[in-house]
Amino acid sequence: MRISTKGRYSLEALLYMVLLPQGEYSSTRTIAENTGISDGYLEQLFIPLRKAGIVQGIRGPQGGYLPGRPVAEITVGEILRAVEGPLEPVACVTENICPMKDTCISTHTWSDLYHEITDCVDAISLADLGAAYYALDKMEYAI
Repeated sequence: MRISTKGRYSLEALLYMVLLPQGEYSSTRTIAENTGISDGYLEQLFIPLRKAGIVQGIRGPQGGYLPGRPVAEITVGEILRAVEGPLEPVACVTENICPMKDTCISTHTWSDLYHEITDCVDAISLADLGAAYYALDKMEYAI
């Protein structure tokens, strides 16, 4: 499974928002200037993120976006599903479309992989990403 720029850029934009003071709105222009992601692309990404309740927006000159609910409740999996769609490696894992599903020898492999992926990304919150960023920032490097 490969995560596209939609998923990577959505996570990066949301991490940028997490690192702002709580309650501070950020425009897509500001996020774009600080992350190097195109402002127009961010606008496209924020449409499904807003529909999923992951971000909320305020219009106007002082408007912008902020997380739609507490960042500890927003998971990486939720973000990826909002912008990427389903995370299953093959459609037959969650859809009953394969006529050989009952006799297929690889079904269990795909199902196990799907559950491992979802368990992993659903266990990481935006708050976790913010904490990891601050931990990296405080590390001392020695050569």
